[in-house]
Amino acid sequence: MERTRLFLIRHGQVEGFEAKRYNGQKNVPLTGHGRRQLDEVAARLAGVPLDAVWSSDLDRCRYGAERLAAPRALPVVYREGLRELHAGDWEGLTWDELQRLYPREWQERLNDIVNYRMPGGESFHDAAQRVLPELNRLLAAHPGQNVALVAHGGVNRVILLDALGAPLERVFCLEQDYACLNVIDYFADGYRTVRLMNADHLPERLCVR
Repeated sequence: MERTRLFLIRHGQVEGFEAKRYNGQKNVPLTGHGRRQLDEVAARLAGVPLDAVWSSDLDRCRYGAERLAAPRALPVVYREGLRELHAGDWEGLTWDELQRLYPREWQERLNDIVNYRMPGGESFHDAAQRVLPELNRLLAAHPGQNVALVAHGGVNRVILLDALGAPLERVFCLEQDYACLNVIDYFADGYRTVRLMNADHLPERLCVR
């Protein structure tokens, strides 16, 4: 049966990583270590016959996408719809700052992680409503092919939960480390299999078409 294999990658370490914060759609640069992490991902995937590379259009994802695409002479498909969850007024603030400045709103979000819309931003439900159609466009454009997608922690969790058939309420039951690798197989009949999750290496068996 025809299978599209998605190599789903999170961007590398970003500046300000030392404190937990909502970067959201703020264009935060990678650290030197973050760039090296993505260089290593590109090296691990060097033997994979990729047919396409898609990416969030934010700079922290662009670097990794370009490292994957350039050796293969592939164009990168950049999509605004694959950006991280929009944190609105909270973008750039640390968790400690948010709990001090927005104690009521912070608790409301904890009470309803799926539907609470951050001031001036999105809820996880909102994000899923834009991310999953982008995923469907990717799959429709590349049936039977291998595709790399460089995105964000929140975006990756939405895609993985969808593949697992799990509700968005479980969004933080999945970890997505900087520069981690996930592999999902999508079949023509709608079935999908998560082959690898939050990994720092790629088993040889997943490198072949």
